[in-house]
Amino acid sequence: MEKTLIELNALTKTYGRGDAEFQALKGVDLTILKGEFVAVMGPSGSGKSTLMNLLGCLDTPTTGSYRFEGIAVETLNKDQRSLLRRHALGFIFQGFNLLARTSALENVELPLLYRGYTRSQRHEMAREALQRVGLGNKERNTPAELSGGQQQRVAIARAIVTNPGTLFADEPTGNLDSKTTLEIMELLCRLNDERNITVLMVTHEDEVAHYAKRIVHVRDGLIGSDVSNESRAVRGLQQNQTDR
Repeated sequence: MEKTLIELNALTKTYGRGDAEFQALKGVDLTILKGEFVAVMGPSGSGKSTLMNLLGCLDTPTTGSYRFEGIAVETLNKDQRSLLRRHALGFIFQGFNLLARTSALENVELPLLYRGYTRSQRHEMAREALQRVGLGNKERNTPAELSGGQQQRVAIARAIVTNPGTLFADEPTGNLDSKTTLEIMELLCRLNDERNITVLMVTHEDEVAHYAKRIVHVRDGLIGSDVSNESRAVRGLQQNQTDR
């Protein structure tokens, strides 16, 4: 039985004061287990981005509790949240966020610079991460020399180079065509299935959401629905049987 990774209880987030006050989250209860692949969906203004910022320790709740592997995140200060992000979380963004004049290998090495690894250790770990996403032959290429899908693969390699247990993906296929979207989503599914990395993904696209094992809809600052994606579960079972 999988262990609880994330547990939210009556989580709220309010911005502004007085007449400008806006409650983005209105008391969210949510539990996520280790190894899940969860898609978070919802219209603009629903609170899904606020929810993901709180889950990713990029912001703090107004009230309520957030436990990550038993740690009360709402009690942590800014530096402590930064340490948690650095050591336990990986982030993938729609815009890739790669340094333009820096090689793929050097982009992937960036998270390792703050951890005290030697230059040779950083090279080795970054090369392994690039190979894991199918870009072992592109380590010297700059972003301008890579396709959109390849740039996103570099961004994924950068997110997993520190071996995080959890990946946060914010519209990871938003700038990609349908063929490349398929490739990126299959890659995220492999990381989830083979390495048991928990994936939390924001998306507007139904087709992308159905790669997840579970789909959470956020509406008006609350969880509107939370359903298991049986088609992904069946596909994963079939794949495991094929691999055997």
